[in-house]
Amino acid sequence: MAKVKVGLVQMSCVKDKQQNLEKAIQKIKEIAADGAQIVCLQELFTSLYFCDVEDYDNFSLAESIPGSSTDALSAVAKELGVVVIASLFEKRTAGIYHNTTAVLDADGAYLGKYRKMHIPDDPAFYEKFYFTPGDLGYKVFQTKFAKIGILICWDQWYPEASRITALKGAEILFYPTAIGWATDQDEETNQDQYNAWQTIQRSHAVANGVPVVSVNRVGLEQNGAMKFWGGSFVTNAQGKLLYLASHDQEENKVVELDLEQSDYFRKHWPFLRDRRIDSYQPITKRFLDEEE
Repeated sequence: MAKVKVGLVQMSCVKDKQQNLEKAIQKIKEIAADGAQIVCLQELFTSLYFCDVEDYDNFSLAESIPGSSTDALSAVAKELGVVVIASLFEKRTAGIYHNTTAVLDADGAYLGKYRKMHIPDDPAFYEKFYFTPGDLGYKVFQTKFAKIGILICWDQWYPEASRITALKGAEILFYPTAIGWATDQDEETNQDQYNAWQTIQRSHAVANGVPVVSVNRVGLEQNGAMKFWGGSFVTNAQGKLLYLASHDQEENKVVELDLEQSDYFRKHWPFLRDRRIDSYQPITKRFLDEEE
């Protein structure tokens, strides 16, 4: 399909898991009515961002995938004829948990999951306490409307992840995200951080010749200590901004992408043609220490 309409749901969350799921389902219905064919929800949308603390009680938020949430979303996807990208807290087995995104096709079929590969550990983002790093590799999913690649939040800072996903045939890169500012931080630092976040993802579109869709949450959490900065956006295959959300409002947005542009940009900016794959072995090293 040459053109596809992607839908972004940027929303705030509350403590009650079922309430968040029901809200997300309502948002999917609204954005599907506006013409969306592939709908992407933000990272860990069924809860508040619980990784601000290391609390064993938070493991009770996890669920199997597929499971109750994917079942509910599958029914909605089938009813509306839309693809749903759903980021969830996965309980794989006793003691093994992942930050995982499930993909549900437009007929409701469960296409599979991607487990977040890069796990951060920073103040108020203690994800290593909760999540085992992904072990499924980088994934693409052939949906009714396009072949899509899913990466999650901290993955977005790594060009290796976007490159591999694009090389596997992804026509669009989706990034469900949960990232914000400390509310005691100065505005210049806020903007520098947001600009870096947006710039690195736009560079993935440029380098790989594919559109990028990044969906972040919004709102105050952590008892007001963290403001999730929203700013969800869509680029074309040359990194041009097609849509930019606000930093403080819930927003639904449908953006049409022309997938044939990738061929045009890859011919005129032939980065894939000119890759020196024979020279890239050092990238598998942690650091290139001085040779003895």
